[in-house]
Amino acid sequence: MSIPRTHVLLALGAAGPVIFITAYLVNGATQPGYSSWHDTISALSLAPHGWLQIANFVLYGVLTLCFAEGLRRSGTVNTRGYALLVTAGLGLILIGPFRTDPILGFPAGEPAVVTPGGTVHNLGALVVFLAFPAAGFVTARRPFRGWSAFSIASGVLSLVAVAAFFATVAAAQGHDGGGSPAGFFERLPTLFIGLWQVAFAVRVLTGRVIHRAQRTAAPEGAPQVA
Repeated sequence: MSIPRTHVLLALGAAGPVIFITAYLVNGATQPGYSSWHDTISALSLAPHGWLQIANFVLYGVLTLCFAEGLRRSGTVNTRGYALLVTAGLGLILIGPFRTDPILGFPAGEPAVVTPGGTVHNLGALVVFLAFPAAGFVTARRPFRGWSAFSIASGVLSLVAVAAFFATVAAAQGHDGGGSPAGFFERLPTLFIGLWQVAFAVRVLTGRVIHRAQRTAAPEGAPQVA
């Protein structure tokens, strides 16, 4: 029996954050002089075999687009939510080949210069950081129990972590920041949004979201499936 294309898209979307997080954790753990507590995820693209992180960004972007399309086909995302998820996916694809500038002392000995490519990367990353939580907010009012609180909490926690990340980077301006937790704070949004993305995909794949959405959308007086 063939698997519905919508299910395939949603499964790929759920795999996206899992692959992304696993890849940057393993890659970071194997890089000499790199600290996941201190250094940014994007800085891995400046390390030896930096193409791995570049590919990681692009792959996550593609899988996020699959996620958005799967939700659209299932009827469980509104127009704004779909547009925001597509924006996040395209942003991830964009920031892959445009590598970040050296930041917070990594790579060691590299001057902290500002380049056009690095600027594109930073702006694209900001769009991604904002688009994902925004998608959580606009899809919060879905017809199944407990989703609103979870979706809003995921977005709020992500934005708080993003603000903490920028604050720690600003505090380290002009030096390497020592043992500042900038890397830790940057990783938190990927965890919060990743859990939200997996939970949303799993709920749709199990049929609960589609079933309830169809019941809610049924015309008054029309028969409903039990």
